[in-house]
Amino acid sequence: MPCPISVLIPAKNERTNIRACVESARFADEIIVVDSCSSDGTPEIAKECGASVVDFHWNGQLPKKKNWALEHIPWRHEWVFILDADERITPELADELQRVVAAPDADGYYVNRRFWFLGGWLMHCGYYPSWNLRFFRHHLGRYEQFEGVEATDSGDNEVHEHIILRGRSSRLRHEMEHYAFPTIESWVEKHNRYSSWEARLINSASGRSAAAGAQIDPSLARKRRLKHRAARLPLRPLLRFSYHYILRAGFLDGYRGYIFCRLMATYELLSAAKAYELRQASPK
Repeated sequence: MPCPISVLIPAKNERTNIRACVESARFADEIIVVDSCSSDGTPEIAKECGASVVDFHWNGQLPKKKNWALEHIPWRHEWVFILDADERITPELADELQRVVAAPDADGYYVNRRFWFLGGWLMHCGYYPSWNLRFFRHHLGRYEQFEGVEATDSGDNEVHEHIILRGRSSRLRHEMEHYAFPTIESWVEKHNRYSSWEARLINSASGRSAAAGAQIDPSLARKRRLKHRAARLPLRPLLRFSYHYILRAGFLDGYRGYIFCRLMATYELLSAAKAYELRQASPK
């Protein structure tokens, strides 16, 4: 019997990922792919795999895709798992979810992720462990909404925002897998977009609010406060590299750890430079 869980998969042009993603969620009774006008056959593949597809047309304003889906889709079940198209639910995690939904002791659960990068798992670099609140009673959770950073070409999906849960949270034992960056080119493309979002957030009132982080997990809030305080420091790319490679032991991940930490330093440079560019262009 299918498990009384609904799975939300936001997608756009995810032909290479969607089949494996949906297959990993087949234990759930309901799988809904919320698709943003894909042109590569993503909706058709999702339907072939047994998922339902809902079209999403973003108007450039809030809410973005996940919040829109949580609010407007008539979910069949109380419990929703949010799964990005480049992520996979492992069999061990699927079994744990089925046990938890039968006797929950919280209103939402954080899940740890493993990142695949350059042919192996990142086990350090500040990217493992990576806890995200992904499994929760859908009427009790919504993603943060930051005003003033919508129009950055960073996409119609919540990426850096976190769930605000009106209830008690706990953690799951088993992990999911994240195949976000199959190539260096894909990493560069995504982080070029993400840095535009970061730059606007740095310069906005929403950025100060995000740094407060009063309603999210304390460890995530600490990272945000540290990042906000470091936003105007000199040598930010060097500091970012040192943080990931030395303080968070990225060197233990070998060559892939070195490359990843160098890329994170580049991301910091892009964010800082774009934020400066925006300040220079704003009326004095």
